[in-house]
Amino acid sequence: MQKRNSMKGLQEKYKKEIIPAMIKKHGYKNRMDVPKIRKVVLNIGFGGRVAGKTPKEREKIAENIAQHLSLIAGQKPILTRSRKSISTFKIRKGMQIGAKVTLRGKKMYHFVDRLINVALPRSRDFRGIETKNVDQGGNLTIGIKEHIIFPEVSTEKMQNIFGFQVIVETTAETKNQAVVFLKEMGFPIKISKE
Repeated sequence: MQKRNSMKGLQEKYKKEIIPAMIKKHGYKNRMDVPKIRKVVLNIGFGGRVAGKTPKEREKIAENIAQHLSLIAGQKPILTRSRKSISTFKIRKGMQIGAKVTLRGKKMYHFVDRLINVALPRSRDFRGIETKNVDQGGNLTIGIKEHIIFPEVSTEKMQNIFGFQVIVETTAETKNQAVVFLKEMGFPIKISKE
């Protein structure tokens, strides 16, 4: 029961604490002007892992990665296929070469809460998120090197560890606005001199 309340906590924190704080500190006219997270996308490309493998091996690798990604996200991923053949990389047109999950609403807040409070602190040599990871459109991109930093994934029967990309899309209009908002949300962003 305790865990469920903490998971619900980030969305509640946004509504009850972050919005009033952002209005007071940064002079937003109303609640609707305050930036919010629009969606979170988890993305992985595994074309290099399946290149040159038999169809059965490729299917097993794709299935394994999709299963782990669904455990992490709490939602089934979409497998992406190559649009054209690339002989140098031994990739054929229509081959499964990636997977992605788009999270919105409650699942998005649950994932962001787990990312900030559980996964990132467990990451090896993690010293904070650089401000260069936030683009001019106000979106944050984080590269996760090892998916095993998420406690949902069991490391006992682990065959291969993979990394993936997390994109947090916000409604912030500028990079500075996004950095301030993400820090308020609890992302461990370290201010660097750019």
